[in-house]
Amino acid sequence: MTLVKEYSTVEEAVQGANLLYSKGVMDEEVYVLAHERDVTNEVADRSKAEKIGMDETGAGTAMKNLFRSTGDTLRAKMEEVGLSPAEAQKYEERLDNGKILLLSKNDQVIL
Repeated sequence: MTLVKEYSTVEEAVQGANLLYSKGVMDEEVYVLAHERDVTNEVADRSKAEKIGMDETGAGTAMKNLFRSTGDTLRAKMEEVGLSPAEAQKYEERLDNGKILLLSKNDQVIL
C-alpha cells in the first residue's frame, strides 16, 4: 500500500521527507512528485526523496510518458508506485492546485 501526504511548500515537503527518514523509512521508499519539474527536483535535491523515474515505471511507461500530457504522465507515475487510477486522478488534481506530494511504499509509518 502506498501512502500519500500533501504539502504546500518545498520547505514543508523537505521537512516531511526528513521526518520519515528519522522514523526509519528507507530513502528508496519515499518519492516526491509535483506538477512543476523544478519543484520536484528541488525537494529531491534538498532531501533524500526519490523522483519517480524509469526504475519505477519501466521502460514502456517511460516511453509512453514522452507523448502524454503532464496530467497523464503524473497519473501514470502515481499508478506505477501503487496508487489506484481513482487515487491518482484525485492527487493529480491536487498537484494541479500547486500541492507537492510525498509518497511512501512503507506503510508501517504514518505520514
